[in-house]
Order: sequence, then C-alpha cells, then structure tokens
Amino acid sequence: MKKGEIAEGIISYVDFPDKGIIILEDDERKVVLKGGITGQKVRYRIQKRRNDRYEACIEEVIEKAPTETREPVCKNYGLCGGCSYHTLPYEEQLKLKSSQVKKMLDRVISTDYEYEEILGSPNEWETRNKMEYAFGDSYKGGPMSLGLHKRGHFHDILYTDDCKIVNDDFNKVLRCVFEHFNEAEISFYNKAMHRGYLRHLLVRRVAKTGEILAALETSSDFITKSEKTAMEMDNLKEFLASPNAVYDKDKEQSQVEKNILAKMVEKLRKVSLEGEIVGIIHLINNEVSDDVKAERQEILFGRDYINEELLGLKFKITTFSFFQTNSLGAEVLYSKVREYVGNNEGNVVYDLYSGTGTIGQIISPVAKKVIGIEIVEEAVVAANENAKLNGLINTEFLAGDVFKVLDEVKEKPDFIILDPPRDGVSPKALKRVLSYGVREIVYIACKPTSLVRDIPEFEAAGYSVKKVCLCDMFPETLHVETVCLLSKLPEAKNHMRFDIRR
Repeated sequence: MKKGEIAEGIISYVDFPDKGIIILEDDERKVVLKGGITGQKVRYRIQKRRNDRYEACIEEVIEKAPTETREPVCKNYGLCGGCSYHTLPYEEQLKLKSSQVKKMLDRVISTDYEYEEILGSPNEWETRNKMEYAFGDSYKGGPMSLGLHKRGHFHDILYTDDCKIVNDDFNKVLRCVFEHFNEAEISFYNKAMHRGYLRHLLVRRVAKTGEILAALETSSDFITKSEKTAMEMDNLKEFLASPNAVYDKDKEQSQVEKNILAKMVEKLRKVSLEGEIVGIIHLINNEVSDDVKAERQEILFGRDYINEELLGLKFKITTFSFFQTNSLGAEVLYSKVREYVGNNEGNVVYDLYSGTGTIGQIISPVAKKVIGIEIVEEAVVAANENAKLNGLINTEFLAGDVFKVLDEVKEKPDFIILDPPRDGVSPKALKRVLSYGVREIVYIACKPTSLVRDIPEFEAAGYSVKKVCLCDMFPETLHVETVCLLSKLPEAKNHMRFDIRR
C-alpha cells in the first residue's frame, strides 16, 4: 500500500495509548491507527509507510464493534479529542484499559508480581473537577468559539457546552462567558499572528464542597471589533468636547476592559448553579506558548482558591495547583497508595512531585515525617497551608526541581513515593532516587508508558515489582492511573564459589 491509499479492515486489538491495530493477511506489515475499538470495521487512509508497519487514520467506522452497545451522550463525541469510549459500557472500558496496561507491563517486568486488576471510578460521569477551555476559530477563518480542540486540529475549537464528563455547572459557566464576550465583540487571541485578547477559560469545581473557581486568561492586547460600545462613544464625545481635553487611548481602552470584565463578573454571579462561584480571576499572559499561565493576575471577585475534602482531610486548591482531576476517584487512588505504603511509623517518607500535598498528608499518620518536593511554588504554599489546616506537624513541603532540591534535604528517606507528571521522572532525578536504596518505593503513573519506560531502571538498581493496581480516574477516555509497589531485593552477604568439574 502507498501513502494516500484507502483500504478497509477490522481492528484486531488496541494498544495503549489508543492505537488500533489491523493485522494484514497478505502483508508482513501491520496497520497502526490513531483510535479505534477492537472489532470495529473501519475505512482508513495510509499516511506513512514504515519498515514494520503502516500508519493510518480512520476515515469512517463502517461497522461498530460487538462491545459497542450504547449511543454517545454528547453532541461533540467523535469530533472532540476529550473522550474515546462513550459507546462502550463502563465495564468494557475497564477491561480494555486493564488488558492494555497489563500487556505493556508483562513485556518489561522480569519477575513474578501481583496484578490487582483495575478499580473503577465511583462515578462514571461528571468526574472532572478542572477544565481548560480555549478561545479560537470554530473553523479556519470562522466565528469565535470557546471550548475544546477538535480532534487532530490545533486551531479549530468546538463549542462544548453540553460536556458530560463534568458537572453541568461547567457548561453553564462556559456558556455565560462565551455569550458575554461574543456579544461584546471582543477579539480572541490568534496563535499564528500573536494578536488578540481572549485566550483561555479555566474552571475548577470540586465534588465535595461544590465550590467553583473561574479564571479568564487574556493577553494585554485588548481589542474590540467595534472598538467601543455606543455608550462609551457618547462618553468619549462628551469628554472631547470639553476645553483642553487630551485623549489618552491606552487609558480609555483600559477603562473599557475593566467595564467588560466587571460585566462578566456580574453575569456569572447571576447564573443559576448547583455549586457556588467563590472566586473569579483575571490572568494576564503575553507568552507565545499556548499553555494556561499568568505573568500577573487579579482577583475580580471573591478569592483565588477553592476548598475540597478527601478522606477526612481538607485541601486548599489554587488556580494552578496540581490536584487530581477526579475528586471521588482520588479517594480510591489514595486509599490504594496508603495500603501500599503500609505502616512507616518511625520512618522518613519522601513525597516527590507532591502537588498540593494530598498524598503526603494522607500517609502522614503512619510516618515519622513526610518531606514533599514540588516545582510549582504556588502548590507548595498551598500544601503547607493545607497541612496546617489539618493540624499536621510532621510534614514539610519544599519548592523546586526534585533533582536539585534533593541535594538540600539533610534527612534521608526510608520510603519514597513518586507521583510525577505525565512525562514521568527525569533521568537525573530517577538516578538520584535510586541512589538512596530505600527498601520500598510506590510509583504512581498517570501515563503508564512512563512507568514502563522506568521499570528496567528500577530492576537494574536491584528493585522488583511487587504489586500493581490500576485506578480509573478518567472514565470515557483512554487514560488510567497505575500504582506500582517496588521492593528492594535483598543483597547476598555471603558468596560461595563452586568449581564444578566433570
């Protein structure tokens, strides 16, 4: 087959992450698709030809898989890049994720280990407590939209106001913000030209308390398509008619911006919600990268944090704090982590990549001391405040890169917990972690392939995988959390040499 050729086939199996595999009977190569479900008959287009495979994209699903027994619940399913498995019953989703990860682990783990299958999320729907929505073209050159990226597209934004993996409060907040700025004809940020105002809307809503934090990210490039409303034009004409008037355009635009933001706050506070908006933030970011961040920020209403409760502890979550996106699922995950940690009374535990300190605080009752390290300073401040809020006196959270901060910590660990970001532990940090030679390590991977990559390094350092359990924090998607307990193999102290001769 050649590039651009279209063919049909049935997906034999799916590899993580979301790679449908078609086995060709008359060709040594296999076809690797982006997406798909085992058993689907699809029409696909060849994109690349490799030595051992063809890479292709699905043009059309001709026949559903036998396991696809329900209909999508969202109008954007299939177009949006967020969900992959609406048509699969939840039990089938869990089986699929479990088999994919187990297959990867078995390829790299060289010793026997206990595989504890997969723990499902307490809720299948309305699970996420954080969403980052983007402003942009609904299609190239089209009208403004606010929502999630279209699958496979960097610029096209889908208006996702009926998403089912979040509480409907998210959809209501999105709808209110979009309608407000659309009516006011405010420009959105053009990523190619690096001009425009509206960039992202970040919404956090937690399950237990129902508190909501909304953060609007913009550039400093405030432009309206009509420049000013009729009222503002009348005020300007009146001003210019006065004696010795001097028109300062920047000052005038600044006032227009303040009025627009104030009206947004007023409208949001009037929206009928199940939860409660406790904070509205304005983030200003002029960097070219498309990440949600802030060079500076301003509180437009309320406060810049929300409160959540997990396993009897309280946590303060700020705008950029790392916090598990499924609050109820996090209780399942952290209960499993606590089980794997066991009793470490009298021992020092390192909680590396600690975020807002959730794991460190949950296991603190069974440790002499917990030392957490996290690169996001804002999250570290929140972690220490959370520990104080929960009356914990044996925790300490430090800000900085794990590899660098470890050199500054005098107390050596007896046990280490690793909960790195999606890319996993950096090689330098991993080498340093292994140098401590602690008896056990718990590795929590939000991207199983990162764990699979690192396991050979652990084994080379004398560790073996003891237990693995999956926790599904992300129903309807291809993602899954993997919790792995690694134990240090005992070193032989006495060696005997045998010379066997015939």
